[in-house]
Amino acid sequence: MKGKLFLVSTPIGNYEDITLRALRILKEVDFIICEEFKEARRLLSHYQIEKELFELNEHNEDEAANDMLLKILDGKTAALISDSGTPLFSDPGHLLVELCISQKIDVIPVPGANSLLPALIGSGLDFEKFYSYGWLSPKKDERRNELSRLKGIREVIVLFDTPYRLKSLLADVVKILGKNVRIVLAFELTMKAETFFRGTAEDIYKIAEQKNLKGEFVLILDNKK
Repeated sequence: MKGKLFLVSTPIGNYEDITLRALRILKEVDFIICEEFKEARRLLSHYQIEKELFELNEHNEDEAANDMLLKILDGKTAALISDSGTPLFSDPGHLLVELCISQKIDVIPVPGANSLLPALIGSGLDFEKFYSYGWLSPKKDERRNELSRLKGIREVIVLFDTPYRLKSLLADVVKILGKNVRIVLAFELTMKAETFFRGTAEDIYKIAEQKNLKGEFVLILDNKK
């Protein structure tokens, strides 16, 4: 009998943001596939779950995906988790899912925490329609080219980037999309420092500079006007 692959969402910061179903699946599967051992062990230790772990990330994805597939074909059940949030959303694991589907193995998503929807519902913006661009390029010139292309999209636009590029991203938004474009910075979602900064791009950039903001974030641009 073939096994199954569960795509299990885990908290993005607050450990209380995990579903009962996710906890049950993590306890019941034969093994867990994680992005990094350190983060996975910390998470599982918090919930007092002991399970065999296998690492799958951008450095070993080709080899690890095939190894995991063989285990699942042998009848084992597995849970794929990322360091935080919903698996596959800007995270490794796509190859494993493709391989499982090609072998007619059941791939079962277990919904849960993510940063996209909390950022949108807390933004105060009308987001019945929105454009999620995802992660911008780490290269300055390419990032600026991407923002220039986004300027022509008249929608609420969602962007992601790493904490250490927050201020440079805001500076580029001011320069390329204009200082008066309305934005929302969803900062440190679900954590103690969670804050929504709402205002013009210039206002939020000044706040980021003054407070020396550095942390996980989602940036939402109201580019409808």
